[in-house]
Amino acid sequence: MATRLAILTSPAGETATIVKAVTRAAEFWGLRNAEAAALFDVPLATWNRMKAGQFRGALDRDKLMRASLIVGIFKGLRLLFNGPLEHGWPRARNAGPLYRGASPVDFMIEGGIPAMMRVRDHVDALRGGA
Repeated sequence: MATRLAILTSPAGETATIVKAVTRAAEFWGLRNAEAAALFDVPLATWNRMKAGQFRGALDRDKLMRASLIVGIFKGLRLLFNGPLEHGWPRARNAGPLYRGASPVDFMIEGGIPAMMRVRDHVDALRGGA
């Protein structure tokens, strides 16, 4: 239980590392600032500070969950694809029943954490891990 609680809080020293991982994933996927801010559920000004390495705030449970899901999806895609799909899949329109013509990023922005969890599960299932 202590390990689980440690994951749900963000010591100040870890915040910069978490923010850097999320901003790098967003950059790798080619997300516009507005998309990335919406996906991470922060104001655009906060996202810009995060990208610039100037964020000094704390990350609440919501942001830690979002960060975990974004990094998990990023890692899953790196293991699943080699080439353009590795970075292009999150923004590509998807005709599958989960996305119904939307991109995974749009689906996640619209649906929040529950949608992000479904995308993570989908990527893991494609890898044969679910």
